Amino acid sequence: MLLYLLRHADADMPAPSDEARPLSEKGIDQAKKVARFCEAHDMQLSLILTSPLRRAHETAKPVAAALRAELVIAPWLASGMHPQAALEELRAYRAQSSVMLVGHEPDFSQFAAHLLGLPTNTAINVRKASLTLLEIDVFRAGAASLQFSLPCKLM
Repeated sequence: MLLYLLRHADADMPAPSDEARPLSEKGIDQAKKVARFCEAHDMQLSLILTSPLRRAHETAKPVAAALRAELVIAPWLASGMHPQAALEELRAYRAQSSVMLVGHEPDFSQFAAHLLGLPTNTAINVRKASLTLLEIDVFRAGAASLQFSLPCKLM
C-alpha cells in the first residue's frame, strides 16, 4: 500500500472549540496548492480518510475533488491518535493500493516514526500542509519505507 500522510493546513486560532477551528486564508491556499500538486502528478487515490476536525476535513476536500477520490471521515484520525491503534484501523483498508490520511500533529510524526521503526518521533517532523509518502508491504511497526516528505512550499 502507498500511504500518503497529509497534515492539515494552517488553521485560524480563535474558534469556539479546537474541533471547530477552520482553515485560515493561508491554509485555504495551502490546501488548494496540495490539490494542484496531487493532480499534476497524477496521484491515483480512490480513498481519502480524514480526521473529523474541521481543519483537517477542509484540507482534504480540495484534494478529494481534484483526484475524484472518495472522502471518508475516520474518527480514529482525530487529534490524539495512538500509532498502534491507527495501524490496526488501517488494516481494514489493506485491499486499497493507495490511501491518503489527513490529520494532525504530533500524531502523524509519531505514526510515521512507528511505521518506519524509529525509536522516537524526533527524527521526523510532519509540517502543516506537507505530504509524506510511505510504502507499506506488511502492516506492522517498522515495516514501512519512506518514499518522500514534501513541505507545501515546495509543491
